[in-house]
Amino acid sequence: MLQRTSVQQTETAPAQLNGGSLLKTVSSLMLTVTMILAGVILLARPRTSAAAGQSPESALASASSLEQQVVSHEREGLEALKSGDVDHFGSLTADDAVLVDARGPATKAQVLMNVAGFKLTDYSMDDVRFVPLSVTSGLIVYKITEKGVSHGRDFAVQAYISSIWAERAGKWVCLFSQETGAR
Repeated sequence: MLQRTSVQQTETAPAQLNGGSLLKTVSSLMLTVTMILAGVILLARPRTSAAAGQSPESALASASSLEQQVVSHEREGLEALKSGDVDHFGSLTADDAVLVDARGPATKAQVLMNVAGFKLTDYSMDDVRFVPLSVTSGLIVYKITEKGVSHGRDFAVQAYISSIWAERAGKWVCLFSQETGAR
């Protein structure tokens, strides 16, 4: 019996402490925690752009237009390699671009030195896929079949290409490209 009385006193004592101030403190603490959690949730949610107010049709048209721009610039770079216009190819590549192939990452300057002895004679882009990254950038992935001459030797290869294009200061440039040989 003594044990039970002690438990009852312990259970009722906090509620009676200072005329219910513990209950008020707990309520205030719960309210504060709820407000903090609400703030964290609001701050953590994805930011929306002005495009978020677009109709689904308008948003789809914007994504389609972005895809067309990125694919067009990728083809423009390939056409520059086909015509042997290394300067134009270089103008489509960001100064800080990273380009990766089986030998590893390379800078724009390293790639431009290498493509000086490279010319495409034919190419095709198959299974083109596009992922918009922002309203002014996107990722393109495709399988390329290409033929050409590299440093005096004919070649014919198939590879998978991934490129990231972005509009910088009103000009579209390739920021990243990776070539992986197809099996």
